Formats: sequence, structure tokens, C-alpha cells
Amino acid sequence: MEPIARADAAAFKGGGATMANAMIEESGLRINHERRRGRGSGVNPSGRFEPTTRHVFDDGWSTIEELPPFKTEVQVEKPRTIITRNDSPDISFDRSINPYRGCEHGCVYCFARPTHSYMGLSAGLDFESRLFAKPDAAKLLDRELSKDGYQPRTIAIGTNTDPYQPIEKNWRIMREVLEVLEARNHPVGIVTKSALVARDIDILARMAEKGLAKVALSITTMDRLLARTMEPRAATPTRRLEAIRQLSQAGIPVSVMVAPIIPGLTDQEIERILDSAAAAGATGAGYVILRLPLEVSPIFKDWLLRHYPDSYRHVLSLIRSMRDGKDYDAEWGKRMRGKGPYAWQIGRRFEMAAKRLGLNSERTPLRTDLFKAAPKDQQQLMLL
Repeated sequence: MEPIARADAAAFKGGGATMANAMIEESGLRINHERRRGRGSGVNPSGRFEPTTRHVFDDGWSTIEELPPFKTEVQVEKPRTIITRNDSPDISFDRSINPYRGCEHGCVYCFARPTHSYMGLSAGLDFESRLFAKPDAAKLLDRELSKDGYQPRTIAIGTNTDPYQPIEKNWRIMREVLEVLEARNHPVGIVTKSALVARDIDILARMAEKGLAKVALSITTMDRLLARTMEPRAATPTRRLEAIRQLSQAGIPVSVMVAPIIPGLTDQEIERILDSAAAAGATGAGYVILRLPLEVSPIFKDWLLRHYPDSYRHVLSLIRSMRDGKDYDAEWGKRMRGKGPYAWQIGRRFEMAAKRLGLNSERTPLRTDLFKAAPKDQQQLMLL
């Protein structure tokens, strides 16, 4: 049995969070605090496709090397295409763009963490410190939009990793992508938890005036201390509310995503978050229940043991009550909202609060009829 799984069992069988915590410490999975300062994950397990796993331990010879802190490293990725397609029945978009792979925000609950395993890296600290940037994203996008027969539909950005994470300040890939979308009058929907989105209000306001852009800010909690430990390099809740205010005042349709809702930890804040976002100018709202696929489950459990050990058993019990007794259930239509009495209660609370505040009262789809296709001569050149 894996160390964290054994620790989980110890906590639930009466061993308590203290014993479970000690088991993880002894396993060599947990990284020294000084090395991971300012990061969300406390572990850096080997990727699930790797043939071996690594554990740090003292062999008694006092030869343990002092390893350096995890620093953000960015590598250039050269994909052949930039628009990702999906046919998931419970997702409202069929195409998206990810300017970056990995995310420096370090959100401990991020469901995108397991994608780093495809790069031979860990879903833990590697995901938030060893990043990949796609500087050719705008050029690739322009080329794909120029293909003969391209049919425009809203492109979603920020559905996997955040396009406005800290490294965007220097790389500016997201802004270049928006410039291409604006030039083509192509609709875009953005999800972020970064106040950096306000930097691009000039572009987004012009697109919104034509019915081509909308933005959603994700707010998990209004508790600044909890936010700092759970999503250490994301904007503070206050700054996200200010970003909502700025976007709204610029005429850009803006929503709030109460996501993820962590039962037993943040679910009591649903109404407060919606109240604050509506007061800042949000006109729409959505929510997602915490998802713990693959490597996310042990990473989240370790975080919960470190920061909220007294709530460990209660939180996991509620999660499993909504997932058929499991940490996660990937079934279409249920993976986002869960099922059972507790999931039903959260859904009704959200709906009642949103209705009281007038959120989601109007849903205007983004326009696709303004799209500017590439001239025929340019389309022919694309074939050469």
C-alpha cells in the first residue's frame, strides 16, 4: 500500500491525523519546508508512468545533501497546433487554448496536475515549478483560424492551467493570443484567478462591445490565510474582487466561479463569495465541487494533514459521500457536481443565493457571425 494511502487508512481507523502525518514524514515523500516555501504541494512523487519511485531517507551516514529550494523554471514548448478539441458531454465548449503547461499558482487542488506526468514530471512540486511556455501560440492560432472551412465557436482559455499565472507578466503569450482573436473577431471565454487579467482590459473591452468576450474569476475562499496556503501564488481574494470590479466597469461581462467548493472547509462561504462578487459587478456565477483525480488525491490529502489535521476525517468523509465512497468519480454529468444529499444541499444553496442576487438572470451567447476568415489567397499559401 502506498504511504499516503496507509496514512489515510490510519486516520480513518482511529490512528488519527497525527499518526497519519508521521507516516508521511517517515516515508520520505514530504519535501523539507524550506525547499518548498511559497509552494502549494508538500510532496513531489514520481509521475505515474515512471518505472521507479524516489524516496528521501537518512541512511545513518550523515551524508544527506542539502538540496536547493524549488525555483520556477520555464522551458519553451513547440507544439504543432494550439487549439485543443474536446467532445465531453458535460463541458459547454468544444475547443480551448492553453498558453502554458503547469501553473505557478500552486493550487493544491488543481485537477490539471496529473497532466505533468505526460512530460515525465511530478504532479506535485514539479507542476508548479517546472513550467512550459508556448511562445508560438499566437502564430499557430492565426494559422489554424486561416484554414479553409474553419467554423468559429467560442474558444475557452484557462480551463486547464491559468493563462494569467505570474510568468505571463514577462512572456505575454496570452495578450498576443487575444490580439489575434480581436483581429479575427473571434469569440473567447476566459477563466482565471489572477488580477493580471485587468492588464488586457483594453482588448477585452473592445471585444466585449462586439459581443465577443467574457471573463470568469475563480474565488475559492474569502479567507486570506486559507487562500495563501491553498493557492499560494494566486491573487488574494480581495484583488480578484477588484479585478471583477474593473472588468465590469469596462463593460466586459464577468462572472464568478465558486470553484472548487471543498466540503467541510469552504462550503460555508458560498453565499459570502456570491454576495461579494455581485457587489463588485459580477452578473453570472457557477460552481464546481472539489475533484481529486489520480495524483491530486494524495497531494490534497497531504496538504490537508499539514494545515487542517483536525478536519481531515470530516472533509474526506463528506467528499466520499458525494463520490460513491471514493475520492473521485469521473462519471460524466456527476464529476463536477457530485451526488447524494450533501451535493444536493450545496446545489440548492448556490441556486437560491444566485437567484436572490440576480445572477445568471440573462445569458447572452457570444457572437460568431462577425468572424473574419482569411482571404482566399492567404488560405492557399497555408497549403504550401
